Amino acid sequence: MGIHVPSNVPMESTPFKGMEFEADEIAYDSYNEYGRKTSFSIRKEYVNKCKKTGVVTSRRFVCAKDGVRGKDKRDQNIKNPRAETRCGCEARLVIVLNRDKHNHYLHLPSSVHMMPSQRKVAATHAIEIDLAHESGLRLKQSYELHSKQVCGYDNLGFTKKDHKNYLRTKRWRDMEHGEAASLGRYFNHQFKENPSYDFATQLDCEELITNIFWVDARMIMDYSHFGDVITFDTMSSTNRDAMPLRVFLGLNHHRETVVFGGALLYDEMIESFVWLFETFLETMSKKKPITIFTD
Repeated sequence: MGIHVPSNVPMESTPFKGMEFEADEIAYDSYNEYGRKTSFSIRKEYVNKCKKTGVVTSRRFVCAKDGVRGKDKRDQNIKNPRAETRCGCEARLVIVLNRDKHNHYLHLPSSVHMMPSQRKVAATHAIEIDLAHESGLRLKQSYELHSKQVCGYDNLGFTKKDHKNYLRTKRWRDMEHGEAASLGRYFNHQFKENPSYDFATQLDCEELITNIFWVDARMIMDYSHFGDVITFDTMSSTNRDAMPLRVFLGLNHHRETVVFGGALLYDEMIESFVWLFETFLETMSKKKPITIFTD
């Protein structure tokens, strides 16, 4: 920032080199207030912006009497020409973007813990989460308990989603060589016994199983006959490891409930449901139901 001001301006009201403003409009208001106190008017002279982002990189505010108006070519035809209002005054305020600082508003202190780079489940919290999980506490209860121990969510350092993702990742790491392998052997055995049996798994970014879908020959046959109207049940029982069972249901010609497919979904992310429905349709020869009921 550079300025040129008359020498008779009171020092306590004078802008100084190195003064910082949060935005260019705030700088304008400050200089305009300075002009009011010292009896002169200001105007905006120029502004430079970054072509890619549109962010103001520099601009200049000047005294209203800055510059000299060019000679009016119509003077000879004007009986009462306007009086000259500019006299080349050099009072001005120039501001330049400090590129070492942010060009946006910062987060409020109360929301800092929500920023991705600040969210982390510390080792001490991980131990407490494991203990709460093994004790049978639900996710909501466990998260609230941890927040109370540190006097509020702001001091916890991670969100409820981070809490859930930690359990999810731990669960599937534990399954990698245990239950996951058992499920794989079971599905492969079923497939060998009945080629119409089908199953699919969804993997996460670390190539670990996250969701599982399966159907057998009877389910496929029932869907071909009674699949015009189906119910997708999302209220099925959930085991202690937070693995909810989801089923596709329908009614046969005797008004008896029939199952069209089952799934174990560890989370309820949109991507998981998209994967499940696409897999279901692919398995059912892309036959779409006319009506779907869900809770």
